[in-house]
Amino acid sequence: MSDAGASTNHPIKTVREAINEALHQEMERDPTVIILGEEVAGGAGCKGSDEAYGGVFGLTKGLGPRFGRGRVIDTPITESAIIGAAAGAANTGLRPVAELMFVDFIGVCFDQIFNQAAKFRYMFGGKAKTPMVIRATAGAGLRAAAQHSSMLHPVLTHIPGLKVVMPSNAYDAKGLMLQAIRDDDPVCFLEHKLLYETSCPVPDELYTIPFGEAAFCREGSDATIVAMGAMVPRAIAVADKLAKEGIHCDVIDPRTTSPLDSEAILESVEISGRLVVVDEANPRCSVAADISSIVAEHAFSSLRAPIKCVTAPHTPVPFAPILEDAYMPSEERIEQAVRDVLGGR
Repeated sequence: MSDAGASTNHPIKTVREAINEALHQEMERDPTVIILGEEVAGGAGCKGSDEAYGGVFGLTKGLGPRFGRGRVIDTPITESAIIGAAAGAANTGLRPVAELMFVDFIGVCFDQIFNQAAKFRYMFGGKAKTPMVIRATAGAGLRAAAQHSSMLHPVLTHIPGLKVVMPSNAYDAKGLMLQAIRDDDPVCFLEHKLLYETSCPVPDELYTIPFGEAAFCREGSDATIVAMGAMVPRAIAVADKLAKEGIHCDVIDPRTTSPLDSEAILESVEISGRLVVVDEANPRCSVAADISSIVAEHAFSSLRAPIKCVTAPHTPVPFAPILEDAYMPSEERIEQAVRDVLGGR
């Protein structure tokens, strides 16, 4: 089962609080950890309290006053400089956590990610380490329009040398963030905006969650549902509803798309014989398509029904609320996909 449900004796924290706590604790533990990005401390050159911002979503609130502007660095509005500086700092022995604000902005700094940070270890024969974290918000649902609402984990997952993390709950968010900061390779840590205020029990102490280990959020042998990010709570809700009808599904949260725990997915499908993949990204060359391909190649003989993918359409994210709601995979669409692979049950 998912670690998030392992104990209820811990304090309840939101995803926002869990990530903020992870950053505080790791900066206390390791003096080489630095934070950089736009308004992460309070706005470079702005008058007033350092508490003014803490980033556009408040994830770095309190870090500036505690650790000073030497370690919590407000940058100009230039993503290429933020990621380039982080890559250089990582190669000199620091562990930077760079805030990209919105993952849509990777177009501005893609060379620094794709051609530099991701390739340093390979280019230098394994002798170079680039322990940097790129934090970015992702996903639709907040009426932020096409340029601030994308799910670009398939683009990042495609790049060798990068690790891609997508927590779906507060417990995982803290453990995965601590693991990301301690990792010696560049990590893209994608935070879905719809999840920031969701909560669950989270330990106060430090703990890490290994990359490449999926969580089984629900267990059942009738069908396998693989969901990522903000789609995980929706998949769980569908599984819980179907369980009342006697239909029991595995709900698998990969937690990281690179590395991907394909073994967990294959083992589940070999038992259930049915697969539904829920991915908010656009369908072409998506992680849903990748997982479907892996299952089709390695577990085809176990399949009792065609694989179903529930994704966004192949369009930019609409701004109109009614269209944005229709754009995102819904519980109704997930439920229908499960019923389809079960032959209409």
